[in-house]
Amino acid sequence: MALFRIFLVAIIAFVSIYTMFVVAAHGLGLLPIFFGDIMTMGWPGQFNVDFFAFLSLGALWLMWRHHFSIGGILLGICVFAGGAPFVCTYLLMASAQAKGDVATLLLGARRAASSSQ
Repeated sequence: MALFRIFLVAIIAFVSIYTMFVVAAHGLGLLPIFFGDIMTMGWPGQFNVDFFAFLSLGALWLMWRHHFSIGGILLGICVFAGGAPFVCTYLLMASAQAKGDVATLLLGARRAASSSQ
């Protein structure tokens, strides 16, 4: 679990620093570029569609893990704004709460408890 947490911190740091450089050079106009690349049907658009699919899976997992509660839905929505740094921060906190139990980390405490019976 320690290596996993180190990996999460590395992702948070790398993506955050990279993002600061991009924002400094290009500003915050992500959405027109993101969806514009999709509309041109080229490789940058293909990557964006693939990335959006991963964000959707991450959001759906978080909402499911929280039993589609209001909080879970809000966390799922945050995935789209926060991307990998948000999901990695969530996983760091959830792994600490799970005390290293991977089933609890992935399923949530309630589902992990019922699956072990």
